[in-house]
Amino acid sequence: MPAAVSEKDEIIKIAVLAVGGQGGGVVTDWIVHVAEDNGWYAQATSVPGVAQRTGATIYYVEMVREGEGTPVLALMPSPGDVDIVLAAELMEAGRAMQRGFVSPDRTTLIASTDRTLAVMEKIVPGSGIGDSAPVIEAARAASKRFLGTDLDRVAVANGSVISASLFGALAGSEVLPFPKESFEKTVSADGGKRGEASLKAFRAGYDAVRETGADGAKDFGKEPAPVAKAASGDAIAGPAQDLKTWSGFMESLDLDFPRDARDMMRAGLEKVVDYQDIDYGREYLDRMKGIYGFDAANGGAPKSFRFTVEAAKYLANAMTYDDVIRVADLKTRATRFERVETEMGVRDAQVMQVTEFMHPRIEEIAGTLPAGVGRFILNRSRLRSTLDYFVNRGRRVRTDTMRGFLTLYFLGGLRRMRRRSLRHGTEMAHIEEWLDLAKETVATNYDLGVEVLRCRRLMKGYSDTHERGISKFDRVLSALPDLTGRDDGADWLRRLIEAALKDEKGEMLDGALKTIKTL
Repeated sequence: MPAAVSEKDEIIKIAVLAVGGQGGGVVTDWIVHVAEDNGWYAQATSVPGVAQRTGATIYYVEMVREGEGTPVLALMPSPGDVDIVLAAELMEAGRAMQRGFVSPDRTTLIASTDRTLAVMEKIVPGSGIGDSAPVIEAARAASKRFLGTDLDRVAVANGSVISASLFGALAGSEVLPFPKESFEKTVSADGGKRGEASLKAFRAGYDAVRETGADGAKDFGKEPAPVAKAASGDAIAGPAQDLKTWSGFMESLDLDFPRDARDMMRAGLEKVVDYQDIDYGREYLDRMKGIYGFDAANGGAPKSFRFTVEAAKYLANAMTYDDVIRVADLKTRATRFERVETEMGVRDAQVMQVTEFMHPRIEEIAGTLPAGVGRFILNRSRLRSTLDYFVNRGRRVRTDTMRGFLTLYFLGGLRRMRRRSLRHGTEMAHIEEWLDLAKETVATNYDLGVEVLRCRRLMKGYSDTHERGISKFDRVLSALPDLTGRDDGADWLRRLIEAALKDEKGEMLDGALKTIKTL
């Protein structure tokens, strides 16, 4: 066979990395299509990941100008031998760098800076989300040219998916010798409304990397992440009397509390009022007044009142514990349906069906009842097990139906009775014990007392998740007597909290507790 590729011929090598559902295969097909339309021979291969959302797929394209015979092209990218890397997610860009696909002397790295969390990031009881900053910094250093922006957000804003905006970013980078019109023709081939939306997202991705900068494109890696608003929003609405009371709360924040704590306290107030009512906000504020007074009397000023600031955060979280009422309330809010519709891209003529998965146990049901009734049920093992047989099973509730929605709406409305429930009494008693322990500790070791407040982050969720959180909370604080007299006690308690958050089984926490016993 005559040689199809001579030394002067140019082979362009492209690696596309994406996780399941991001359209990596679509982008690859489009690249092949636009190459063939322009008289190039293109070959595409792929190595799939383990499964959707767990493994990631590497797509690889090699293209060369058509000549005599059939070229023999590689099936997989080789380290140091890739011209273009397209990453549909930031950590996939990091994976490409780890495998050596990105080289400072030749590789153009085009990446979406959004995050699709990996399984290992999701299963961590605390925050297991990887830090994006080191990946972006490495991308700048490892590539010849780095172009990054939130291409997923660009696509969603134009009613499409990331494959279209990623393809647009590739066209806008001008690293391929093909005109923009050729790329647009390929995208438009989908036809219909889908093709129109894809074309809009393509053009938005194209424009994103065409903004002016040192190398002809804006370095989107420096863009700050969007900041989420508080659950209750910036505007407070409600009855006139409640609004007057709220204004009084705001005046109290300015007059009765240190500047360092005001922002956190406002966020805490918004959260507890949204959770229950304006009187619950007054209860939160009264508790915080006592905490601030104690903090000021125990050397808080030189420490920028860290005890008060941390209490403002974790007391609000403790007072807004998750129960059946809270879950039902959140699932029937109009804002939630609006968010789901936006994420799913629902159009005017489309009907959205929403199925909620719920699995309450008898403990959650009894906790919602008046304290006496709930305690009566839980203290009688035969009655408890009988009722648990009927309620402790997974349920699918269709909130797009009248019956399903009204059921959860009714449960959410029970928050008016929450203060009389068994669960509320239990939570309030636990809060008082926790705050008393923190105050007792801060009186002798300020920094250690602050860490006792932070232990509250171990408790979250409801049902089995909540029970595991309580167990870890108790085990971490069991080390407090051994740490109270140590100058580094706060550091050790912080390490225990981190160990408890990183390991659901608690093995890391067990090891850390044993280490403390040897100090």
